Amino acid sequence: MCPDELCIHRVHLAPAVASFMELSLVPVLLVFVLFAVSGAAFFVARRSGVPHSVILVAIGVLLTALSHIPTLSFLGSLELTPELLFYIFLPTLIFESAYAISIRRLTQDAVPVALLSIVSLLISALTIAAGLYYFLPLVGFPIPFVVAFLFGSLISATDPVAVLALFKEYGAPRRLALLFEGESLFNDATGFALFLIALEFALKGGFASDTALEGVVSFTVMMLGGALFGLIIGGVFSKMIGWARSSESVAITLTIVLAHVTFLLSEFISHHAHIGGFEIHLSAITATTVAAMVLGNYGRTKMPLRAEEFVEKFWGQMAFLANSIIFILIGMLASSLPFSSPELFVPIFIAVIVVAFARALSIYPVVGGWNRFAEEARRIPRAWQHLLAWGSLRGALAVTMALLIPASLTLPGWEHAMPISEALLAFTTGCIFVTLFFKATTIGPLMQYLKVGRLSEIETAEYDEARALVYARVLERLARFSEKNYIPESVYTSLRNHYEKRLQESSAECAKVGAQEKLAEAALRVWVLGIEKESLKDLLLHGEVSERVYKRIANKLTIRTEDAERHLNSSEIHITPGEDIIERVAGWIRTMLYGAPTEAARIADEYTYYRALIIIAHKVEKEIARIKAARHHGIFSAAAVARTEEIYARFKADARAKMDAAEKKDPAITRALSERLAHCGVLKVEEHVLDELLEHEMITPKVRAALEEELERDIRALA
Repeated sequence: MCPDELCIHRVHLAPAVASFMELSLVPVLLVFVLFAVSGAAFFVARRSGVPHSVILVAIGVLLTALSHIPTLSFLGSLELTPELLFYIFLPTLIFESAYAISIRRLTQDAVPVALLSIVSLLISALTIAAGLYYFLPLVGFPIPFVVAFLFGSLISATDPVAVLALFKEYGAPRRLALLFEGESLFNDATGFALFLIALEFALKGGFASDTALEGVVSFTVMMLGGALFGLIIGGVFSKMIGWARSSESVAITLTIVLAHVTFLLSEFISHHAHIGGFEIHLSAITATTVAAMVLGNYGRTKMPLRAEEFVEKFWGQMAFLANSIIFILIGMLASSLPFSSPELFVPIFIAVIVVAFARALSIYPVVGGWNRFAEEARRIPRAWQHLLAWGSLRGALAVTMALLIPASLTLPGWEHAMPISEALLAFTTGCIFVTLFFKATTIGPLMQYLKVGRLSEIETAEYDEARALVYARVLERLARFSEKNYIPESVYTSLRNHYEKRLQESSAECAKVGAQEKLAEAALRVWVLGIEKESLKDLLLHGEVSERVYKRIANKLTIRTEDAERHLNSSEIHITPGEDIIERVAGWIRTMLYGAPTEAARIADEYTYYRALIIIAHKVEKEIARIKAARHHGIFSAAAVARTEEIYARFKADARAKMDAAEKKDPAITRALSERLAHCGVLKVEEHVLDELLEHEMITPKVRAALEEELERDIRALA
């Protein structure tokens, strides 16, 4: 399926090692200059309201113009190459997006995401191919159908970078953002697989029945094989991070290795693996996506807390830098293409129109079909469909694929002076320019017009309660400042009057929420569920629950949060363990490898599970008592507070009864377990005290390190 001339590492990427070895001072310096320019552009984007990516492309165009000045010629020394995009930037962008996606939430919308990333992409690619094949001859630019299909396959994959940034700014619903990002991640994979098949058709001179059937088989193997490979790699690296739990640096390093090793190994296997004479191809994008999702959902629970926080910030920063360089270089690349040529200007304009029409055609019928059979809660509103159709921006992957087309590609029926690769690159960058400069800049106003970003009923309640709580806490702190003479009396009086007025206004809004009993209780429930999640993570961090118990409780908390956000009647808290699909698969694998859990292991899990629920409920009860004792306790509805207190008291008693029942099954096991957990709690206190002493500079870092080493020995002894 993959002839020598199609293999990416042989066509374009063979010189990759040599190009990296030939790095000189000027290109390296230019990279860091571009990083600085990108940082400055971010603040310009924030002030102007123009998407950051749009400003970066404009900067790229400007830099190309400046590079024609002799003293500034070094600005043109950096080139956007396929190896740079394919091996460095693409794995980074894929990992960063997939790592943050919740598998459980994605599973809920698996069908619409699959429809958008596969069916919609195929409809778009075929529509674009047909449109260009029939309309371009009308303006004197006929192209073979296989070339039109090649362009349709590479331009149909969407890039959500600019759209998601605007979603965050305007507060788009979380599910809408998930649909956008889920579609983009998976149609990156399907789009690239389709592109490789289309490129082989082109290299073989056109379509044929045997190559078409082979293409379907190869497409299926690439996608399923890539997903399986990513699942294995993600599981292996998650296990390795668990082994390296005591070392933050090693855990962080493993995430960096995972992103690129998964991608590169998939490519290596695709170019060298054979089974019975049949070449095995894996989708590197699918593999990296799945591996990152497994690590993000299951491996992160094995990381040290500081490492987990750092990994998210690190990959966010890496994606920011990668996108910055890509969009600047896209602007520089586009400046060197013949857009103003009479031969290309009109065809590119037609391509832009056809691509926009194809996107609409791939959204409305497909989503409409889904809505026809889906239950009401899972349907996709019409306003969201408009945004899905309009927010179809193109970016790094489209340029990557366009650059991978061999410059030597020729086909019967291509009668133009410029090479096919150059023409398709011009078409691609033309579409990117239009989507960025026109669509991206109008997404915000469109969201406002469609009222997509407005707060839901429960979000409005949370907003009012949060404001009131902030003002109440400020007043309490101001009173303490005044008592200790930290601030003059006149300043205290002025600030107190200001915040008391704000508190009265927000409390009045809270009172309106309190009048709606169901809504008030749901809003308070979301608040205390946050406390539950924080307490659960603390228990995992200090070894008081296993990862398996943690996942089961965390899944339940996620479901209860979603129910509360929809302010359903959640007066009963079900405390039976919950598992998602990946956790069940992991359980089957563990059973096959190590056998079924022993009776002692099941009792230990049951005991720690209900013990954790008791501790979590106790933390919630303490917060409720604090709310009731607070000076400004009227922020939350008194009825909602009383009802929530009653629910958690019953919940705690139920968990206590179940823990006692587990203890009676084997008192020896549970007693030993209780002793170990008590030691974990004591070690947690030791760790907190050490952190506090170091923070207040009461001990030196050297003393802290020595004591920490002793503490780690105690922790290992308990493991």
